[in-house]
Amino acid sequence: MKKTIALLTGGTTGEWVVSVKSAATIAQNLDNDKFEVYKIMLTQQGWFYEPADSVKIEVDRNDFSLTIKGRKIKFDGVFIAIHGSPGEDGKLQGYFDMLGLPYTTCDALTSAVTMNKGYTKAIVSDIAQLNIAKSVQIFKNGNYSNTQIKNDLKLPYFVKPNNGGSSIGMTKVNHADDLETAIERAFNEDSQILIEEFISGREFTVGVVKLDGKITVLPVTEVETAKEFFDFEAKYTPGVATETTPALLRTETVERVGEIAAAVYARLNCRGVVRIDFILSGDEGDFYFIEINTIPGQTATSFIPQQVAAMGIKLNDFYTKLVRETIG
Repeated sequence: MKKTIALLTGGTTGEWVVSVKSAATIAQNLDNDKFEVYKIMLTQQGWFYEPADSVKIEVDRNDFSLTIKGRKIKFDGVFIAIHGSPGEDGKLQGYFDMLGLPYTTCDALTSAVTMNKGYTKAIVSDIAQLNIAKSVQIFKNGNYSNTQIKNDLKLPYFVKPNNGGSSIGMTKVNHADDLETAIERAFNEDSQILIEEFISGREFTVGVVKLDGKITVLPVTEVETAKEFFDFEAKYTPGVATETTPALLRTETVERVGEIAAAVYARLNCRGVVRIDFILSGDEGDFYFIEINTIPGQTATSFIPQQVAAMGIKLNDFYTKLVRETIG
């Protein structure tokens, strides 16, 4: 029997644009023979299902159901494709937990914690072979000293919103005089920010997922950009970054990265598919953890679809396995 799935897209942050594209990819690749999919748009104005042949229908948030032409539709589970709030920060997960409705992502606690870069790094910091850049976490209207930060950290450094995504509000600071402006920019996005030393090396990203009950590490992607760093434009504008999947790495490096990535997934109690960004210093040397995305992009050009293809799995089969693993 077909499962009835709600595909949740949109959101309340600047990342909703990416979310809509991700949902389009997912919708195209969810098997129609196995799933009946209802794409639901979540905005600040409300939660709506928009059928092609009629006006939009509001979701009943008391039980997350739809009533279409007098027929009540309840869901077997939810495929959450919302990047940023409220899809990636645990808010929706908590709501669905209260309704007893399964979903495709990490649980509420893991989602909430991993949205905070500083807290995440504290949890994974003692994983074998994993390194973390030296950093300072500061709070809006808190007690912090720019002079102290400049004394504690070596230039250049990255200033980034602690809970942000898609590199929005992030600045690479090459000159100490630019620190104040960078802090101000990051505080426009978040009330907590992280200032961390720049790590020189090659930049990579890798998907990790539990399929058929087993943690699976996808092929690694190397990201090269002519820009100062992999910012919003580089992420979402074709041609700005060069992405190589699978990355050209020695076999032993790939194995080491896989072990570390799987250990991060397990330590943070992840579910569904996540993406871990990292840097390898020197000649495929130390592994530096950057961040984890618990709802990574699924647009046609996103890393996860690239890595799934490189693994030789059809996206259709991948999503089927993902739904079976998380929703049942």
